[in-house]
Amino acid sequence: MERRRLDDYLDAEDLASVWFARPEGFAWLTGGDNRVDHEAGIGVAAAGYDGEDVTVVAPNNETERLRDEELAEDVTVVEYPWHERDLPAAVAAVASQPAVADVDVPGFGDVDASALRQPLSERDREQYADVGRRTAAAVEAVCTELQSTDTEGEVASALSVALSVRELTAPVVLVGGADRAAPYRHFTPTENQLGDYAIVSVTAYDDGLYASCTRTVAFDAPDWLADRHEAAARVETTALAATRAVGRDDGTAADVFEHVQAAYDAVGWPDEWREHHQGGAAGYAGREWIATPTSTEPVHLPQGYAWNPTVEGAKSEGTVLVDDDGFEPLTTGDDWPTISVDAVDFDVTLERPAVYDA
Repeated sequence: MERRRLDDYLDAEDLASVWFARPEGFAWLTGGDNRVDHEAGIGVAAAGYDGEDVTVVAPNNETERLRDEELAEDVTVVEYPWHERDLPAAVAAVASQPAVADVDVPGFGDVDASALRQPLSERDREQYADVGRRTAAAVEAVCTELQSTDTEGEVASALSVALSVRELTAPVVLVGGADRAAPYRHFTPTENQLGDYAIVSVTAYDDGLYASCTRTVAFDAPDWLADRHEAAARVETTALAATRAVGRDDGTAADVFEHVQAAYDAVGWPDEWREHHQGGAAGYAGREWIATPTSTEPVHLPQGYAWNPTVEGAKSEGTVLVDDDGFEPLTTGDDWPTISVDAVDFDVTLERPAVYDA
């Protein structure tokens, strides 16, 4: 699927090759990971396709590991001395031209790699289901053992271990106790105790695919928590229903966002969408795009979507595969309680994670 899509792209743009050095594109083309420094936007190797072969360019101190652990046998690896060139210059020296890349390479044009990665292939879908299942299992294993006296930092540490044990890397781990979950939308962990309730949000990846999910745990929850959580879940369900409808009609992210705004109005929080981004498409990035009222990105099916609406102290978020036939929740565990939620203006009812009563 990836090579057929790239063949069409090369023909349409009259190009000889296309190159990916950013981890998202590298993983999409090769199935491997080119990261050493996980905070760097560019990996240590670049992968290119010329209409026939996949070629990886890497410095000599990385090639053996990449061959042994990250790349298929049919991938050609071109090595350069680490001290003689940087990665863009090494790519320029071997690439068939004219060419484009997802990083700055002398003489190359730019490529919108995210657009090429959508929609998901059948291989992507199978791997994604596994990544989502493991992500949910890690988060729920920690959340079901929480106590009100735990600190946010302690919970974040436990999550990191649980995710690592399941061979997942988490660039986003958010833990908000009762004092911080309401005023903040991104509750980076502190040494505050959880208190009456907690919201835990994680984005994790493996095989290049990113899964996001949120769980809420109540100890002595405020009276409003259940209602606000259900309101957020209803907005999320509406976003998913709208995604399928808009995708069928070849619409845009802005079209989905109109339904998100209408859902907030219907649940009694008409201005809440202004307080935080609402999510969007997911796959080889935590968000391939984030929807706004003016977004022009096309809504593809099948594709992963992670909508994350909030309602002042409550949040509903999961990664769901949306296609023409329906919805496949990827980050739903077997034992976590759920609630049935009706979408606004769509004949769609979904099971979404409920507040866990500890």
